[in-house]
Amino acid sequence: MKSSPHAQSPMTGAQQPESDRTWPAVSVVMPVLNEERHLTDAVRRILSQDYPGEMELVLALGPSRDHTDEIAQKMAADDPRIVVVANPTGRTPQGLNIAIKSSQYSIIVRVDGHSLLPADYVRAAVETMEETGADNVGGIMAAEGITPFEQAVARAMTSKLGVGNARFHTGGEAGEVETVYLGTFRRSALERVGGYDETFVRAQDWEMNHRIRQSGGKVFFTPRMRVTYRPRPTLRALAKQYFHTGRWRRVVGREHQGTLNLRYLAPPLAVLAMAAGIVAGAFGFWPGWILPGGYLLAMVGGAAMEGRGLPVSAWIRLPFVFATMHVSWGVGFLTSPPGLGQPTPAKS
Repeated sequence: MKSSPHAQSPMTGAQQPESDRTWPAVSVVMPVLNEERHLTDAVRRILSQDYPGEMELVLALGPSRDHTDEIAQKMAADDPRIVVVANPTGRTPQGLNIAIKSSQYSIIVRVDGHSLLPADYVRAAVETMEETGADNVGGIMAAEGITPFEQAVARAMTSKLGVGNARFHTGGEAGEVETVYLGTFRRSALERVGGYDETFVRAQDWEMNHRIRQSGGKVFFTPRMRVTYRPRPTLRALAKQYFHTGRWRRVVGREHQGTLNLRYLAPPLAVLAMAAGIVAGAFGFWPGWILPGGYLLAMVGGAAMEGRGLPVSAWIRLPFVFATMHVSWGVGFLTSPPGLGQPTPAKS
C-alpha cells in the first residue's frame, strides 16, 4: 500500500518508505435524518477517499420524513462497504453510538449527512493522529453556501464576529484545542469515556471532547482537514439551530463546571444589555436606546467589513444573519431549563 512521500513514523519522525507503510482500517460513521438533499454527495465523497487502507461506512438511519432511507438503501445495495443500521430515536448521539457499536475498525471517523469531505480527509486524519498521538483530530468547518442567504450564513460562520475565535470555524495553526468539528477518534478513547452522552441532544461533540481531555487524552486541530458544510437555508432554520445550540451549551456548563468563558457568555450578556436598554428607553430614559442601537450599528459596520467579496444579494443579508445568530444563541442560553439534559426518571 502507498502513502504520502512526506509521511513520517510516529516513533522516530524519520521519513518512512511508502512500501513499509501499513494503513489502519477505518470506520466512517454517519447519523442520518432527513438528508435527501445532501446524502448522495456526502456518501460519494466518503467512498472516493484517497486512502490506501480498508474503509467502511456505517449509516445510522433515523425516522426520516423524506426519501433519505430509500437513497441510503440503494447506495448500500450498490456498494458492500456501506452498512445500514436503524436509529429509532433519530437523535444524533444515539445514532453515533449505534453506528460505532456496529462498526468494526479501530479508527472512527465521524461525518454528518450534510458535510462534504475533501479527497484527502481520511488520510490527513490518520497521519495527524499518528504524528501527534492524539485521541481525536479534526479540522475546519468550511461553511459554503449556494443561495445568497446561505452565502451570508457561511461568511458569518467563518468570521470572528459571527462565532468567536474557535479554530475549527475561523482556521489557524495546528495544535491542541478544546474541541474540533466532527472528529476522527481512536476507538480506545471512545470506549474509555463510554461513548457519546445520549442526554446531550446538542453540543455532544464539545461534551465528548471535554471528557476525553479530562481522561488524559489529547484533542488536536489541523487545518489540513477541511470539511465543506452546508448552512441552514432559511432565517427561521438558522435561528432554531442557534437557539438550541445556546440552550445545550449552558447544559454543558452546568454539567462541567468551569468550562464557560467570555466567548460563550458574550451573546447572553449582549441580549440582557439590549433588553435592559429597550425597557429603559420605553420608560422614557432615552440613553437606554444607545445599547440596542449601538449593537445594530456594530452589526451593519461589521457586515460591511466581513462581507467584502460577497455578492450584493448576500452582503445585504449579513447584518440580519449576525444578529440572528447572536440573539438566538443568547436567548437559548438564558432560557435553558434547569432540567434540560437530565435523565428522565423511570416510571414506577
